[in-house]
Amino acid sequence: MANLAKLDFVALDITMKNYLTWVVDTKIHLEAGNLGETIREESSASSQDQAKTMIFICRHLDEGLKSEISSQMKLCEETITEEDMLEKTFSTFHASNVLLQQQYMERGFIKYNQLISVLLVAEQNNELLMKNHQS
Repeated sequence: MANLAKLDFVALDITMKNYLTWVVDTKIHLEAGNLGETIREESSASSQDQAKTMIFICRHLDEGLKSEISSQMKLCEETITEEDMLEKTFSTFHASNVLLQQQYMERGFIKYNQLISVLLVAEQNNELLMKNHQS
């Protein structure tokens, strides 16, 4: 079961700096798993193979990119806008972080993925500060 959590190669970073190596690694692994046909235009691959490929690719994406992909989805026939997602994210801040919520709102984010990127970096910095404090 522990092997399911392991990645076959490095996930696509939210900054997309490792995009080219990620694409090559993805193609190699899909070809090795007999799923290479699923990523070609005019593919005749089965829906089951296409689903396997989507699962494989999603496992190799940064969490922030997964959020961006879900932002493209529709909910109950109604398109979810960037503004809706930003507002929902701000509304989920804990009550003890009202000041922090206001500071992020005042930064005037227009794109949801920009906010998520900043929040992920802030979370990583906070984790690093906590590790330094503990040591």
